[in-house]
Amino acid sequence: MVSTLLTALRVSAVTLALTGVLYPLAVTGVAQVLFPHEANGSLVKDDQGRVVGSELIAQGFTQASYFQPRPSAAGTGWDATASGGSNLGPTSRKLQDRAVAEADRLRRENPEAEGPVPAELVTASASGLDPQVSPEAALWQVPRVARARGVDPARVRALVLSRVEGRTFGVLGEPRVNVLTLNLAMDRQFGGPAPTASR
Repeated sequence: MVSTLLTALRVSAVTLALTGVLYPLAVTGVAQVLFPHEANGSLVKDDQGRVVGSELIAQGFTQASYFQPRPSAAGTGWDATASGGSNLGPTSRKLQDRAVAEADRLRRENPEAEGPVPAELVTASASGLDPQVSPEAALWQVPRVARARGVDPARVRALVLSRVEGRTFGVLGEPRVNVLTLNLAMDRQFGGPAPTASR
């Protein structure tokens, strides 16, 4: 009985050391060596070296001179501590009302945009924190952003197209544009918004 208990304790201690200490340290070490940027959260810095976000987590941009991401159902919106969707189904009246209200707002804010409002700009993702939009959704917003910044729309369009990321490994996912890095590129190329304005 005692020898069985001691054997069980030894096995538990070895398993704890291997899976709870050594393995996590090894994986963390390999990640820090091979993928330091990704292992540390894919943080994005501005020109002054300040961390302004992560490439992996969307932020809400409400100012006309910035591109906007998909709406968020995470917490009170874009809350990285409360990632998740609304869990509203396609027949939900609340979801339909929210999408209609969002589409109306976008049409008011983007009167020069051509075509219908892209569906992804009126619906939240499952995580509520998708950092990218499709190139089409970004290009749809170009007239508003160009007008707010006083820049030729063709120049803004060219910047958007230069920021399009292709499919991962050439086959996974769809082409996309990271909204945070696009907005930072806008500030670098065309200057930031007025200091009193908020993102």
